[in-house]
Amino acid sequence: MLSSAEKYPALVLNADYRPLSYFPLSLWSWQDALRSVFLGRVNIVSQYDTVVHSPSFEMRLPSVISLKRYIRQNRKPAFTRFNVFLRDGFRCQYCNSPDDLTFDHYLPRRAGGQTCWENITTACAPCNLKKGGRLPEEANMFPTIRPYAPTAHMLNKQGQGFPPNYLHDSWRDYLYWDTELID
Repeated sequence: MLSSAEKYPALVLNADYRPLSYFPLSLWSWQDALRSVFLGRVNIVSQYDTVVHSPSFEMRLPSVISLKRYIRQNRKPAFTRFNVFLRDGFRCQYCNSPDDLTFDHYLPRRAGGQTCWENITTACAPCNLKKGGRLPEEANMFPTIRPYAPTAHMLNKQGQGFPPNYLHDSWRDYLYWDTELID
């Protein structure tokens, strides 16, 4: 009953029925979802079979909810280590390794390189040490993709390639409804 209800997060969709974010996936606890239902802020799109009870009321837990008011997404995503890794597919841009990731200044700081989207790339620790503080030409190391400032849409699209560990069946249509269909 209620003890198992902690395992029932709700997928949160914007008013256009797209997830607020893909990575991390926009999920609310069942408590937050119910609170928003009672406050009239969301619509229930899909429900779990699990029911919660009070002395005078019972209700199935929402599995997918949509906001009643559209939340405009930021045009410029935050410049964070996580977002750099997401932009670069959680892979070293020099050797394609997914392990021991850090970031590298494309143009080293000693040469005037700044810590910004256009100058930071994902690198594994061994490649970062190998390149050191040298220019790409000096180290003969060039990233697969030159660093760039992604849009929020680009990061959301990239996040679709990294599904969370748990996907409830009721979420699938809303997570991948705008994915291109291939024969």
